[in-house]
Amino acid sequence: MRTRPRIGPEFFKAHGHGNDYLVFEEGAGPELTELLARRICDRHRGPGGDGIVVVEKVPEGAEPRLRMFNPDGGEFERSGNGLRIAGVHLRRLEREGDDWFPVTVGGDRVRLRVAAPDAAGVWDASVEMGRVAFPEGPPFVSAGRVDARGRVALALPSPGGSEAVLEVVPVSVGNPHAVVFGDSWTRAEVQRYGALIGTADAFPQGTNVQFAETPACLPEAGGRGELAIRIWERGVGPTLSSGTSACAAVAAAVRSGLMAPGPATVRMEGGDMEVELRRDWSVRLRGPVAEVCTGKLTPRFAPAPSAPARPQGR
Repeated sequence: MRTRPRIGPEFFKAHGHGNDYLVFEEGAGPELTELLARRICDRHRGPGGDGIVVVEKVPEGAEPRLRMFNPDGGEFERSGNGLRIAGVHLRRLEREGDDWFPVTVGGDRVRLRVAAPDAAGVWDASVEMGRVAFPEGPPFVSAGRVDARGRVALALPSPGGSEAVLEVVPVSVGNPHAVVFGDSWTRAEVQRYGALIGTADAFPQGTNVQFAETPACLPEAGGRGELAIRIWERGVGPTLSSGTSACAAVAAAVRSGLMAPGPATVRMEGGDMEVELRRDWSVRLRGPVAEVCTGKLTPRFAPAPSAPARPQGR
C-alpha cells in the first residue's frame, strides 16, 4: 500500500458542471489520512468537495504526477473532472502552456489541454483518457460474472419486496464503471439502485454506475450522437457530473450497438460534456471548468503530524 501524501495548506477549488474538486500541492503539512480527507470534503465542516487531487512533488522539469481521493478518504484511479481541474490549476500557475501536456495519474500517462478562461473565469479543458476497455474479470469484475454479451446480470431488491433484474455493461476508463440502459431513470431509482450496483459482489473494488437513457436512434453518418445519463459515483453517491462516467456511457452505448463511434454530447444533470470515441476505443473528453476559490487550511483544522488525535465527544 502506498504511503499517503502530506499536503500543504493552500488549495484551489473548481468544478466541472457541479462536480467539484480541491487541488492541493504535496507539502510538509499533515498526512492526508482518510479522516482528514473526509473533513476537507465535508460541505458543512470543511471547504467541501466531491474529491481531492494532490499534485506530487517532482524534480523541476519533470511531468506532473497526480493522486486522487474520494470524499470517503479512499484513493482512486482517476477522474475526468479531477484531471481537468488539476490541469486548470497547473495552467493558472503557468507551469503549463496552452498546448497538450502529459500527466501521470493512477500509474497511467494521459494528456491535457487547457484553453484560456473567459471573462467569467470558465476554462475550456480537454483530456485524452486513453483507450476504454470492457473487463471480463479481476480486478474490476469478479470472475465468471460477465456473460457472452459482455453484460453482468444483477438481481436487486425493489420496493414492495420483489426483485428487479438489471443488466449492466462493465467498462474501464482506468477506473471501474457499470452502465445500465433504460427508457428513463428517476433520481429515486439512481439513489436506490446506485448503491446496490456500486457495492455488488460482482465488482470487488466497487464501481461507478451510469443510468443511461437508451438512445432513440443512431445519428446520421458523420453526425453527433447524444446520450443522457444520471450518475452514482463510487465513494460519493449521486453526482451532477462525471467525466469518466460520460466516457464510459458512450463506450457502452457503442459496444451495445446503440451509438456509432464519433463525437457525442453527453447530457448530465449538471450540464453537457463532449466525448469523442474513436474506432480504436480511444476517447477524448472536453468541457468547461469553472473557478470557485482559492483558500488555505488553518493550522488548527488539521493537527501537525506529531500531534495526538483527540477523542471524539458525542
